[in-house]
Amino acid sequence: MLVEITSWIAVAFILVAATTLLLSRDWRLSLGLLAAQYLAAFVLVLHHWPLGMATVKLVTGWMVTAAIGMTRLSISRDESGAESFWPRGQWFRISLAAIVALLVLVASTGIEEAIPGLGLPVVTGGLLLIGMGLIHLGITSQILQTILGLLTLLTGFEMLYAAVESSILVAGLLAVVDLGLALAGSYLLLADSATETEEEAA
Repeated sequence: MLVEITSWIAVAFILVAATTLLLSRDWRLSLGLLAAQYLAAFVLVLHHWPLGMATVKLVTGWMVTAAIGMTRLSISRDESGAESFWPRGQWFRISLAAIVALLVLVASTGIEEAIPGLGLPVVTGGLLLIGMGLIHLGITSQILQTILGLLTLLTGFEMLYAAVESSILVAGLLAVVDLGLALAGSYLLLADSATETEEEAA
C-alpha cells in the first residue's frame, strides 16, 4: 500500500515538474526540474529494476543535468529573450499540458490492461513524460529547451522499457544514450554561443 501511494506521488510530481518545465524560462529552474523528473522516474523504475540498476538511471540523469548545467554556466549571454513568450503563450502551454494529462489518464488504463505487469503508475508516468517531451519539442526552437524536451521524452520511454526489459546491458546502453545526448547538447550550446559572439564582434 505504501509503495502504491509513493508511486502515485511520483506520478503527480512528474506532472507538476513537466508542466513547470514547459513554462520555465530560467535555465537553472529548468535543470532543477529535469533532475526532479529523474528522481521521480527512479521511484517508478524501482517497480521493475533492482535498486542498483535503478540507481544507475538516477545517477546518469543527474550527471546529464550537471553536464548541461556546467556548459550553460560558461555561457554568459541570456537566452530568455530569444523567443517571444507572451502571457497567452503560458496559457497555451498549460492547455497543451492539460490535454496530454487527460489523454494519458484515458489511455494508461487500456495499455495496462493490454500489457499486464507494467503497473498503472509506471504507465501513467511514462506516458506523461513522453507527451510532455513531445510538446516541448514542438513549441521551442532554443537549443537548451530542445535538449530538455529530448531528455524528457527519452526518460518516459526508458521507464516503459524498464517494465519489459531488465537487462543490465540495456540499462547501460540507455545510460550511454543519455550521456551522449547531453554531450551533443553541450557541444551545440557552445557552438551556438561562439557563432553569436563572432557575429557580434564582426
